[in-house]
Amino acid sequence: MDMVHAQFLGSPAFRLYTIANLENRGFCAANNQAINEAKTEIVALLNNDAEAEPGWLAALLTAFENSPRVGMAASKILVWEDPRRIDKAGHLIYLDGQNRGRGTGEIDTGQYDRQEEVLWPDGCACAYRAEMLRQIGGFDEDFFAYADDAELGLRARIAGWSCLYVPRAVVRHHRGATLGVLNTRRLELIERNRILLVAKLFPWRLICLNGAFYLARLAAGIWAAILGQGEVSRFPGLRGKLLVLQALIRADLQALRLLPRMIAKRRKLNTIHRMTSMEITQLLWRHRITLKQLSQQSN
Repeated sequence: MDMVHAQFLGSPAFRLYTIANLENRGFCAANNQAINEAKTEIVALLNNDAEAEPGWLAALLTAFENSPRVGMAASKILVWEDPRRIDKAGHLIYLDGQNRGRGTGEIDTGQYDRQEEVLWPDGCACAYRAEMLRQIGGFDEDFFAYADDAELGLRARIAGWSCLYVPRAVVRHHRGATLGVLNTRRLELIERNRILLVAKLFPWRLICLNGAFYLARLAAGIWAAILGQGEVSRFPGLRGKLLVLQALIRADLQALRLLPRMIAKRRKLNTIHRMTSMEITQLLWRHRITLKQLSQQSN
């Protein structure tokens, strides 16, 4: 973290140290530990399954130079195994709370080479303004992993902060390396945290419509799987589909147990709101992913 501070201030000096945990505390808690230790203006995150290109950090820091309300900076993330392909260039969201990387799976032909506003950054390679984190808090540790960056990003947007995508900040990412793409625990966390995100941050009008959006996504996902596309197609055969169904049921039950805590947190967030319910809905609509894109992609 001190290295980030030194580069931001133009100093060649830096200091690097490691925080060791005796157990797996998850993405959220571990990053919060580091954020709390940082004495810097900007905090940069780089996952252990991501490899930054030369100049990544310097490019990312330019997002904050002349815009005091930019609280987040997003990298151009490429697939490590095939760097011709986009992994994420910022994020998009479907209105049931499921989020996906912008441009995921596309061949990189320069279509995302413009510096511009995006919804929020992917947590595997990004930067946050420390002032923003002090105001709204760090990662929600109830999420443990997956959709944690979405929750923090949307919370920041609701509090009036913006996110800038910096295409010159390039990272290569091993997709699904945390738990493995065929690990049903990964599916559980993605689905569980989708529900928690909605309960904590979505406007009530979208919460009321959530079931309809979810059923539409489920139907589109089933059809995509029949065609050999999308997330569910990774789990072949009847047994594979049953494993997915069991993971979704477990996720829903876990989310149900955590809902009271999310509602309590929702009430506390009223103090940082700078957007109305209508403005939040418009923000999500502006950065939405289509049902077709969502059903054909893999997370």
